[in-house]
Amino acid sequence: MAERTTTSRSGNVGSAVINALLLWGINIWPGWQILPFLTADMTRAVDLINASLIAGIIVNVVCAVIHSRALLALGNIVVMGFGVAALLRLWEVFPFDFGTAWSGWPVVVRVFLVLGIVGSAIGALVEIVNLFRAMAGFETRTRHR
Repeated sequence: MAERTTTSRSGNVGSAVINALLLWGINIWPGWQILPFLTADMTRAVDLINASLIAGIIVNVVCAVIHSRALLALGNIVVMGFGVAALLRLWEVFPFDFGTAWSGWPVVVRVFLVLGIVGSAIGALVEIVNLFRAMAGFETRTRHR
């Protein structure tokens, strides 16, 4: 059990670090503006992307300190909510310009946005079940192979 706790805590810390690096990379260096296929409209979506990353950092740091399946499930639901909001904003704004590149890129990007939204919705449903199981005293267990 101690190994599992250590592993999940290091996973939480690792996720928080990755989110912090993404936040820094998007906003400070090199910045989202370096990507040639993003338009100035990206400024309309970056706040929600930042909020999603910040929520992920907070949830992972808290869950690294307080090991609770219910807290993790609730935190994941919140993070997925911010993530879906960011994906919906990207769909709405669509700050992508692929220039003279292959004309199928907009469709590919829209498909990935839909996959992200659907995947997040499914993940949120799973976390709602996990939250109720944890609150009822049924801890989710993983099988070791």
